[in-house]
Amino acid sequence: MGVVHHLASDHGRLEDVTHIGPATGEHATEGPEGQRFAVRWAGLTDTGFRRQHNEDSLVTQPPIFAVADGMGGHSHGDLASKAVAEELGGLADLEAVEPIDVVDALRRATDIIEKLGDGEGAAGTTVTGCAFAMHDDAPHFAVFNVGDSRTYAMLGERLTRITIDHSVVQELIDAGLLTEEEAETHPEANVVTRGVGAGIDPVPDYFLLPIMPQLRLLVCSDGLTKEVHDIEIERLLSEHAEPAAAASALVAAALDNGGRDNVSVIVVDVTKAPTVDDVDRTVPRTTLRDEETRRA
Repeated sequence: MGVVHHLASDHGRLEDVTHIGPATGEHATEGPEGQRFAVRWAGLTDTGFRRQHNEDSLVTQPPIFAVADGMGGHSHGDLASKAVAEELGGLADLEAVEPIDVVDALRRATDIIEKLGDGEGAAGTTVTGCAFAMHDDAPHFAVFNVGDSRTYAMLGERLTRITIDHSVVQELIDAGLLTEEEAETHPEANVVTRGVGAGIDPVPDYFLLPIMPQLRLLVCSDGLTKEVHDIEIERLLSEHAEPAAAASALVAAALDNGGRDNVSVIVVDVTKAPTVDDVDRTVPRTTLRDEETRRA
């Protein structure tokens, strides 16, 4: 666990980034037959063409996969994302993750981040990811986010955005005051309404998604989504069966379209899982709050 050197082949240079866990790998669970599943993954990051430093951090360490994007407008964004990655990486000893585990990790990271400013301004970061969880005696991904980094699900040729951005433009979209197209060029397109840091208690959203056969998840920073439209993301994920090839294609597309920000992606493929009968009910998403309401 800690800082590793990551070779960004598109630029041909060696970068220092925080990447917890192996960049590529496979993992299979033990346990009762109905609960066994297996995944493979690939994580990749690039500084891009406009930024001097890479402020993104990654976790690819089962049971958790996450991308933290240090806020470019704040000092010590790279250290803020590093704190989040290292605290989430500390959950590696768990077989399954509960929501409180993520919250506690983000709170520990917040305490670390609060000490980074030294009078130079508040440090902060976004974060999104997925973790192995059990729900109703079946394996699930617990997808979480704070800020505008995103997690998507791909099933067959269908791409679905699981997370909801915590941003000014997303609130305007939700209120019907802005279209998705208008949001891309809005002057406050980069302003987030939630983050990890500044001494504020982190408030992640959670979504439960069954771990099912042929499911692919994409965890990414906005360095991808600000450069590559969802339709193009869907196409690239469909064209590349191997996680490493898909991750490389996505990063290359972000660079080809300008590479104005750090770009980080993690592609997680389910290679074995219990069959889910009612797929349409579980995709696009089920929130934990929805489940609590249903049970009440």
